[in-house]
Amino acid sequence: MAHARAEAKTAYTRLVRRLNRHPQGAPPSQALYAILKMLFGEREASLAALLPLKPFTAEKAARIWKMNVDDARQVLDGLAGRAVLLDIEGRRRTYYVLPPPMAGFFEFALMRLRGDIDQKLLSKLYHQYVTIEPEFGTALFSGETKPGRAFVHEPAIEPDDALHVLDYERASEVIKTARHRSIGLCYCRHKARHAAHACAAPLDICMTFGSTASSLARHGYARAVDAAEGMDLLRLAYEHNLVQFGENVRQGVNFICNCCGCCCEAMIAARRFAILRPVHTTNFLPEPRATTCTGCGECVSVCPVEAMTLVSANDPRHPRKKTAKLDGDVCLGCAICVRACKTKSLILKSRPGRVITPLNAAHRVVVMAIERGKLQDLIFDNRALASHRAMAAILGNIFRLPPVKRTMASRQMKSRYLETVINRMKL
Repeated sequence: MAHARAEAKTAYTRLVRRLNRHPQGAPPSQALYAILKMLFGEREASLAALLPLKPFTAEKAARIWKMNVDDARQVLDGLAGRAVLLDIEGRRRTYYVLPPPMAGFFEFALMRLRGDIDQKLLSKLYHQYVTIEPEFGTALFSGETKPGRAFVHEPAIEPDDALHVLDYERASEVIKTARHRSIGLCYCRHKARHAAHACAAPLDICMTFGSTASSLARHGYARAVDAAEGMDLLRLAYEHNLVQFGENVRQGVNFICNCCGCCCEAMIAARRFAILRPVHTTNFLPEPRATTCTGCGECVSVCPVEAMTLVSANDPRHPRKKTAKLDGDVCLGCAICVRACKTKSLILKSRPGRVITPLNAAHRVVVMAIERGKLQDLIFDNRALASHRAMAAILGNIFRLPPVKRTMASRQMKSRYLETVINRMKL
């Protein structure tokens, strides 16, 4: 019995180590082990711990696991059927990928109602690991490049605005141009409902795109929709003053969440880990006009990250008069407050310096890996060979540079040169 418990602990420990090779990471915790035991069987955990970071085929998994291809495919399809893995249908073969916990298989487990796991207990464990314990948030949001970014609230953009809003900055363009779209339950509000403190914002409104949408819809974790229904749901999100928070890339956005300030972890993290700036902002800032602001506080009430406050207007004729004040270091630039202002006293302006958004997921992951000292894990993805392990250890020392040098390296990797290399190599 003791030997069996030790084997199980070893399997899940190895899986945690595998998850931590990804730049986003998943620090060890009793809550994390409990989560993984709910989502993976012991044998599945042992096998998943050996999977590469990059997409792979059943044939490659079979070689790593030392089993025949049919048996490997059966394991992979079983995991994909529970949305632990994603299966990506290519032109000639199916590829699989083990996504990071967030945005990834943590959310997928709550994107539909299901009876095969205790979703209430899972929600409690998620809350403990993601919201209460600080280690996961610190690991996820360390470094200059973040996993997610805010989109501009498009109804706040007036037709005659001089702002130059690019296509990738608009959630509507992602919806219209995606090859696949699917809608699932909002992970955050679903989790909050199990804790009996969810708000009244729409629940069936979490958007996924591309291969992620196709996989989740195929296994019943989301429902496929066309562009028209996607746009209808986006308008519904606008009506409820929800923030569009999506993958921090320009091309191939895989998800857009419609976030409230009370339930959604991205907005909670933006407040709790403000010093780390956990969400990439838009390229815009609202600018209050004291001459017309009435101090009604509407902008304060709709801001999901508490970037707006009311302060004294310093008007000697009206000593109690208030006016809006913006904390630009906290503001996401979502512009929900601009639309909410009834007196048009908030003007959307461009930020002084343009925010750099990675080209695609490969670009983002490489830059994140450099910033977090994990580039060796991407270069030597298959750890089966002793020579690979040795070289990974050497590179690990090289990339454990002082923060200033690492920042310089990551900025170089954000250059057009890397974008060109990624486009040519199709990483």
